[in-house]
Amino acid sequence: MSGSLPPLALYIHVPWCVRKCPYCDFNSHALGAGQQPPETAYVEALLADLDGDLPLVQGRDIVSVFIGGGTPSLLSAEAYARLFAGLRERLRFADDVEITLEANPGTFEQARFEGYRRVGINRLSMGVQSFNAAQLEALGRIHSGDDAINAMNRARSAGFDNVNLDLMHGLPGQTPALALADIEQALALSPSHLSWYQLTLEPNTEFYSHPPALPDEEHLWDIQDAGHALIESAGFERYEISAYARPGRQARHNLNYWRFGDYLGIGAGAHGKLSSQSGDGHFQIERRWKARQPEAYLRRANDPRGFVAGKQTLPAETLALEFSMNALRLVDGVAIDDWQNHTGQPLSELTAKLHEARDKRLLEPSDTRFQATPQGLLFLNDLLVSIDEA
Repeated sequence: MSGSLPPLALYIHVPWCVRKCPYCDFNSHALGAGQQPPETAYVEALLADLDGDLPLVQGRDIVSVFIGGGTPSLLSAEAYARLFAGLRERLRFADDVEITLEANPGTFEQARFEGYRRVGINRLSMGVQSFNAAQLEALGRIHSGDDAINAMNRARSAGFDNVNLDLMHGLPGQTPALALADIEQALALSPSHLSWYQLTLEPNTEFYSHPPALPDEEHLWDIQDAGHALIESAGFERYEISAYARPGRQARHNLNYWRFGDYLGIGAGAHGKLSSQSGDGHFQIERRWKARQPEAYLRRANDPRGFVAGKQTLPAETLALEFSMNALRLVDGVAIDDWQNHTGQPLSELTAKLHEARDKRLLEPSDTRFQATPQGLLFLNDLLVSIDEA
């Protein structure tokens, strides 16, 4: 069965952080002063959570692991050593598995990089956001620009040769010159991957309730045009709307999402997507999510209901939009065959929805690739609406 199913990844959520940033809508929870995450209990809960999902993925290799949050670098290397020992007892990892840890550039986390590398983590994703002191303060970040520079140097010393830097633009009070200065500093650190995305005001955040003054539309376009050109001139290829990589360094875990691959999700509030296939070739795709609050999640370890807070089998009529929301973020799109291979639906179910988008020149007129035009990437929401309403 596994040969006919999409690749399978593993997402692990660590919900704690030192301070909740005012723009963050992720499932993250600030620790109280002097508090430490309950490492031992959480690692045990993660493995018990995985045990509940294992029957759904027997015989399938894990192609990538992503540890997100929150701030996963709040957990010690010893905690990850125990976690990965348990994971490898239960799962079969691909020989070239990519294992990414999101890390805060603060000095406390930097001291742990050597230990993370020893337990098998081979990629870091550092949430820098900006190197500018005023912008970092506006974003509620607890590190400085120097901390970020030192973190990159420390990561290299620890043996990490695959590091992503997260940068944001369109920040409060940010001019095009300041945005480009952030990019130039990031490029000077020679990361293998750069995520560069615009600040958006998401519901249920402090910024949404009390919006800061952001650059106007004209400045945002100037920032985007100049920023894209600067990053690509440094030898990075833009392969997704907000992701750039050196050759061969695309984020494999994220590529699996965008190609509509499968993923297990363990941890407080983690989401997963899993496909199954019956003997007659019929596909079923299920999304499932885990208890969100850390305390409630930990209690589920002793709850006969297990860790799953909810699940949904995707109706066939929603698959075109679900598939498109991911695949069309990729600059090169995906092979048209991925539709049938990853959904089990005949190609005619997708192509029937594409005529309007092609007529509007939002979608490339190709029989082999499902790919947005440059205009379609700029107006992705319009492209998705045309597919959804067709």
